[in-house]
Amino acid sequence: MAEPSPPSSELQRQLQLLSEKFAARLAQELPELANKVQLLQAGDHETQLLQLRSLRDQLHKLAGAAGTFGFASIGQRARELEQQASHCLENLRLKDQGLQAFIQQLQQFTAQSLPSAAQRPTPARPRTAQKAETDVQRIYILEDEASIGENMRLTLSNFGYHAEHFSRIDDFDAALQRRLPDALIIDVNLGDSAQTGLAYAAALQQRLEHPLPLLVITTQDDFATHLQAVRIGAMGYFTKPVDIPQLENRLERCFAQQQGEPYRVLIVDDDHDLASRYSLILRGANMLVEVLEKPSGIFAAMSRFNPEVVLLDVNMPDCTGPELAQIIRFNDDWLRVPIIYLSAETDITRQMNALIKAGDDFVSKPIADNALISTVFSRAQRARLLSIALSRDSLTGLLKHADIKEQVGIELERAQRSGKPASVAMLDIDFFKKVNDSYGHVAGDNVIRALANLLRQRLRRVDSLGRYGGEEFLVVLPDCPAEQALRILDEIRQRFAALHFIADGTQFSVTLSAGIASTEQGVNDAGELLERADRALYAAKHGGRNQVRQT
Repeated sequence: MAEPSPPSSELQRQLQLLSEKFAARLAQELPELANKVQLLQAGDHETQLLQLRSLRDQLHKLAGAAGTFGFASIGQRARELEQQASHCLENLRLKDQGLQAFIQQLQQFTAQSLPSAAQRPTPARPRTAQKAETDVQRIYILEDEASIGENMRLTLSNFGYHAEHFSRIDDFDAALQRRLPDALIIDVNLGDSAQTGLAYAAALQQRLEHPLPLLVITTQDDFATHLQAVRIGAMGYFTKPVDIPQLENRLERCFAQQQGEPYRVLIVDDDHDLASRYSLILRGANMLVEVLEKPSGIFAAMSRFNPEVVLLDVNMPDCTGPELAQIIRFNDDWLRVPIIYLSAETDITRQMNALIKAGDDFVSKPIADNALISTVFSRAQRARLLSIALSRDSLTGLLKHADIKEQVGIELERAQRSGKPASVAMLDIDFFKKVNDSYGHVAGDNVIRALANLLRQRLRRVDSLGRYGGEEFLVVLPDCPAEQALRILDEIRQRFAALHFIADGTQFSVTLSAGIASTEQGVNDAGELLERADRALYAAKHGGRNQVRQT
């Protein structure tokens, strides 16, 4: 997750309004509690049971919400009184000293809390996510061997990065003063330098306001150097000679983790004020949030919003949180969605029972803003990684065969509605079997991964990419005529041919061929569009390979 930036004044204003609204709610609820105490004292046995249950439930909600809005002492006292009420109910002690003590303490609580409620505290400042300023990532390389550094710079430039190489720490520092990059690649051994690359990187990260993604390159492959790299926050470790496509793959993963689409969070809570505050805090951290107050709307909300995390209150009228969680788990499509219980419940046994039935985590109210963000973020991040692992090709991270074929049909229908052309390109790595036979399957996998990453870097976000099978890829380009697609794919062909791969100390290069078909040709069937692209690819292969053809 990106480092926090100051929350917006608008967010602060909305949080302040929610805090004031809750203070007004307290001013109304506390006298209501006092009235229920009078009914508890005067009523018969059945009336006392009803009033005591009502008091317990109201105290439970108050215990969960008050601390979140800045009334920590009121929330803590409400929790203690809720536990006393539960104890009286469990033991049916309605005529003994325990009940009388509870009544007396509740009366004191309502009388003492009203002045505190009038103070209207300012809500805590939330952490918010920092968005990327540009789509082109800037990479700084510190490598004292000029040939290695320049080769790395050129190769990363072919992948679509803005890479700059520096041989000396002084020049590297000067560049950092002018502009910070998006990531650092630093060699451990810097020749004549008085300090190692790791020592320099450690000092650099400490003086930066927000540490940068760091990849380490070195001739050393020992445990101690690995451990030192971990301790300074390195996100990748590569021994020389560096397989640059593999290094680029790690860079791509770092950026995808930092700058991916906002996580989607569904909050199910019958407390409108509390749910609104949680929503504001998570939205301020660049998450997409929907709030559901009635559990009966869960089917529509899950299907429409497709959340990556569900925040679920345990105690709701008509349907408890664990019951709703089990309903969610009935649907196989929602099995991978993490469910986090939010409740003022502190009894460990009850928490465990809720988790055993159908939950993944339990967070006790009140929860600090930062803790809420980090809990939701970590669960959402893991859920997204799992979803990608299950629904996408494990080697490339691109769509699988069936999914990319489906995308062809979707874009064909869109093109027919809008009147704007769409193109489909089929790509195949030339002589790929020779790569596997000559350099091994690990090297072959690196080549496939490199092409996938190059496609991701050079194409638009609206374009769909898939691994069609083996070394064959399928690209769907909406709002893109055939001539434009030809220029784009031919540039990718040239950049791919310029990449250098390393296997067992041997350097080699690979080329690709591609075929393009377009809806401009009056194609009305997705299958026919694919067949045309395949025929164009066949023509490129038999025309000498390392070229792009269109039908």
